[in-house]
Amino acid sequence: MREESYDFLAKLIETPSPSGFEQPAARVYREYCEPFADEVRTDIMGSTIAILKPGLERRVMLSGHIDEIGFMVTSISKKGFISFRTIGGIDMHLVPGKRIHIHTRKGKVFGVVGRTAIHLTEPDDRKKVGKVHSFWIDIGAKTKKAVEKLVEIGDPITYVDTIDKLQGDLVAARGLDDKMGAFIVAETLRMLKPKTKQLKVGVHGVASVQEEVGLRGARAAAYGVDPLVGIAIDVGFATDHPGSDTKRFGEYSLGKGPIICRGANINPKVYELLVKAAKKKKIPHQIQGIPGGTGTDANAIQLTRAGVAAGLLSVPLRYMHTPVEVMALKDIENTAKLLAEFILSIDKKMDFIPK
Repeated sequence: MREESYDFLAKLIETPSPSGFEQPAARVYREYCEPFADEVRTDIMGSTIAILKPGLERRVMLSGHIDEIGFMVTSISKKGFISFRTIGGIDMHLVPGKRIHIHTRKGKVFGVVGRTAIHLTEPDDRKKVGKVHSFWIDIGAKTKKAVEKLVEIGDPITYVDTIDKLQGDLVAARGLDDKMGAFIVAETLRMLKPKTKQLKVGVHGVASVQEEVGLRGARAAAYGVDPLVGIAIDVGFATDHPGSDTKRFGEYSLGKGPIICRGANINPKVYELLVKAAKKKKIPHQIQGIPGGTGTDANAIQLTRAGVAAGLLSVPLRYMHTPVEVMALKDIENTAKLLAEFILSIDKKMDFIPK
């Protein structure tokens, strides 16, 4: 991966963006796209849309959601301990003992998630997964008044984590789900910019918001863009680690390329063109069958207005919705290359109606 691209990915990952509070990461996305996009705008939901050839009637929408899971401040006790709730799907096994940042109007406030020490709990309770209301955040303040000078009800919270390189080309970070998808959208547009004369469709690259709380941003963005074709870029479950049930969930590995999805949520022509583009460019890829909805922005895109020819590319990820999600940089790059080739293959008269 080029150094400039990796720096953008790292900045995107490390900039906080829990669902409903995506603006800081959206600014990073906008700043990266502005030099090569013909137009960049933000819709009323907060999704940021970078566009190539905005005047063309036939449009392709790419969507990678820029929001991440996190927490929110809900109350403060008299002794200065903070109660919180989850934003998105949190694995409560992993919450106690974590270092966190509360993102306030004045900046970041460092804290830790506390719980009753194991020595002071009943043996049966030690075996149970704690509920969110049984934990608290400790910022070291002694009173409610001291906390309120720093923190407000409704402030978002994220884990304290950076992006770090593992062996080979693997990286670990929080929020790869799915800031990596927004990164791929931006990189696809960057790759297409020198080839704009070849484009027969307008390309609308959306960093969508609020996916983790109900696919909300992509639904509004797709209505506004009104695309002919819409592709969601999200993470998929890698099953190349101990304990994976490959019979139930399939065999998907890091480093073997993006997962091209197939099923009711996917337009047949879009699927065929994605596979054809991968083979043409000799891009390694994996196939996944999903019988119904995919639980991604592809769901929202497909059902917009009178319907959209939807597709889904999933990039293999280990340890989803944890602070240590792991992914291969090579898979990220190959997904952008595949999307660029797919878009270039669409002509002015291509029909996506299933027949």
